[in-house]
Amino acid sequence: MVSPGNMKKVLVIDDEPFILMMIEAKLSEAGLNVLTLREGRDALSFIRGELPDLVILDWMMPGLSGIELCRMVKEDPELSHIPIFLLTAKGQDADKEAAFESGASLYITKPFSPKALLKMVNDAIGGQ
Repeated sequence: MVSPGNMKKVLVIDDEPFILMMIEAKLSEAGLNVLTLREGRDALSFIRGELPDLVILDWMMPGLSGIELCRMVKEDPELSHIPIFLLTAKGQDADKEAAFESGASLYITKPFSPKALLKMVNDAIGGQ
């Protein structure tokens, strides 16, 4: 049994409650410690405090956008090692390029498969 202190920690930030619940359920069921936020505004200080193993981040959110937050995390030397998956309905090549230029590790378009997302998470941070 993995103790909670040794569980991989994934932060999911999305303003859509259904998306948050779906991702949280799938990742928690797989033994991951899932933290959730509904907006990006206070996320940077939250990330500094929690130091998640991975962040799954919606691009389009009120206040601070996901791509702006991604850039801020990647510019912080203490946080830049954290992989960030950008989750978005934007599917244009220019959007993908902007995501990777901001430091995103992976670009996932909505709709997506929760099972495929779990595999990507495990590939990025190692399964339990």
